[in-house]
Amino acid sequence: MDAELRTLEEKIRHLAELCQRLRVENNQLRQQLASATNDNKHLSEKINVARARLENLMSHIPGGEINER
Repeated sequence: MDAELRTLEEKIRHLAELCQRLRVENNQLRQQLASATNDNKHLSEKINVARARLENLMSHIPGGEINER
């Protein structure tokens, strides 16, 4: 009986350790996702600014009509 309880205790300890590692990994992944989402938003804004500048430049070039999407 004692051996069975020790085995069960060891399994529970391993499970608790696994849960803790997964919790830490999950938090790290959440931070990475937030950072990547923020980077994506920033890059999208830069693309939109660049697009607007290019469209403005194209509008000043003779024959540089912009095809509407």
